[in-house]
Amino acid sequence: MIRPIVKYGHQTLHRPADRIDAVTPELQVLIDDMIDTMYAAPGIGLAAPQVGVGLRLFVIDISVGRRAEDLIVFVNPEFVEREGMQLEEEGCLSVPGFTATVPRPSRAIVKGLDRHGTEQIVEGKELLARAFQHEMDHLDGTLFVNRLRGIKRDMIVRRIHKLTRAGEW
Repeated sequence: MIRPIVKYGHQTLHRPADRIDAVTPELQVLIDDMIDTMYAAPGIGLAAPQVGVGLRLFVIDISVGRRAEDLIVFVNPEFVEREGMQLEEEGCLSVPGFTATVPRPSRAIVKGLDRHGTEQIVEGKELLARAFQHEMDHLDGTLFVNRLRGIKRDMIVRRIHKLTRAGEW
């Protein structure tokens, strides 16, 4: 089932997500729904807080569904290592219509559980490393807008507030 994606300003996006105690049938349904929602958006990643669920879970597929083996599901992910830096433009399904250049690691190693509760460790470089950091930020209550400074951040936040007041957000 495709779930609605919540937008900047929704409380779930702005607070740290809770650890998952067990991989349950209900969690499997959430994972399937998140995968369907990510592909329908379309996006390359989606964290549970983006569908209004405050749990430490994300899905990523940098091939956008073109290669089944690229789909990654992480339950209770943690960084093992991050290094380097890349500056690229990125957007967010929870901040539609806005993009900005955000510093991200060029390499990241993440460990956590897969959808079956088995521990996994995955190394990401370039786009995958960026996606890991982006989704991990969601689990910590941070959006890419929070990583911006100065005029660019102020401009995006003011525009969102204006859209919210107009009932268009």
